[in-house]
Amino acid sequence: MDINRGKLVSQYQKEIDDFKNTHPKSGALYQRAKDSLLQGVPMNWMTKWAGSYPVFVAEAKGAHFTDVDGNTYLDLCLGDTGSMIGHASEPAVAAITEYVKQGTTFMLPTEDAIWVGEELGRRFGMKYWQFSTSATDANRFALRLAREVTKRPMVVVYNWCYHGTVDETVAVIDEATGKTVAKPGSLGPQVDPSKTTRVIEWNDVPALEDALKTGDVAAVLAEPVMTNCGIVHPAPGYHEQLRALTKKYGTLLIIDETHTLCTGIGGYTKEYALKPDMVVVGKTIAAGIPTAAYGFTEELGKKVADAIPPELCDIGGIGGTLAANALSMHAMKAVLSEILTEAFYAKSIPLATRFNAGVQRVIDEYDLPWNTTQLGCRTEYWFRRAPAVNGGEAEAAVDFELDQYMHLASLNRGILMTPFHNMALISAPTTEADIDRHTEVFREIVQAIL
Repeated sequence: MDINRGKLVSQYQKEIDDFKNTHPKSGALYQRAKDSLLQGVPMNWMTKWAGSYPVFVAEAKGAHFTDVDGNTYLDLCLGDTGSMIGHASEPAVAAITEYVKQGTTFMLPTEDAIWVGEELGRRFGMKYWQFSTSATDANRFALRLAREVTKRPMVVVYNWCYHGTVDETVAVIDEATGKTVAKPGSLGPQVDPSKTTRVIEWNDVPALEDALKTGDVAAVLAEPVMTNCGIVHPAPGYHEQLRALTKKYGTLLIIDETHTLCTGIGGYTKEYALKPDMVVVGKTIAAGIPTAAYGFTEELGKKVADAIPPELCDIGGIGGTLAANALSMHAMKAVLSEILTEAFYAKSIPLATRFNAGVQRVIDEYDLPWNTTQLGCRTEYWFRRAPAVNGGEAEAAVDFELDQYMHLASLNRGILMTPFHNMALISAPTTEADIDRHTEVFREIVQAIL
């Protein structure tokens, strides 16, 4: 069975009307914001939320939040990983509020930074660590260092990947020519991305070797499982071949664990014993305070240190005045030591499995041409019968009208999904009752468009 497009259009309009009726204060704030914020939002992509305007948040705790109109929600977005540990977790709140009294940023190290580096090394297997204010910056710095150390100009990324706003990664494969081009919607790219980047499809080993064999690729930057275009798992043996080929051609391998930290305490890298040259992790590791970390193997770390002249280390295009600030280091210590533990995943991953199973039951019940996938405490449903094997297939499955309806209908029933795709992130504060409520809502909103 497939959906009824006529019902989809009419039902979406009903949801729009319901949204306006139940979110008048958010609407008023949105109108006020237009006088000072571009398009009425502090970040342009907030205009893409389903509904007539974004919901304005009042407060949050655990797996729930309340908007300015008093509506409460089960939050399955959780800041798209930034709040994966749950909102206002007590150990993080205590650590942050107490520490801020003694200063926040000094451009000098604290002992907390050593503890965090040691702990990240234990989790991810990297010897040396550095910090930034976002995973975007961490990825950017990692690529710059890779080019400096290898003296090679090119990088390889995957079609429809996402690594933040790193210029080299805002690129895709042109379907007509097979060449690397700017991603649709890319704003003012500095240069033609084909001059810096080769884009290949995930899980395509021959394409990977073709991209590397010219000998001019400094690094491959990859999530160990694609996430931002939908969860796309590696084919059996792909990571082994990725590591073997990068070593064969002298290319560094950078694994971005920012989203895949949902897999376990050391992300997919620890869970599946990957052996990259660098690891990047960000978002939730400081309870939502902007920070990220990037680590190196001992061998690579020494090469990086040798490549940075002491007299020029402050102008090399890497760093930032607020990077590695004392407050973020202390928050990271609290999160890593007290929250993002084995117990967190022992609670959240089974809940994600329960979520996934509930959605799949509805899909099976109505024989919908959809599927579900799961990665740790992250789960997702897609509008295609079989899971995608690469970014191109994932992008081809996007159904904007259906996405908008599913998100808005869920929102109107008190459930916030991750915007722009149908991902749910499950935190330890989430309950089985929360999960079962989503299954009920999912069945209800699907029935309305059949």
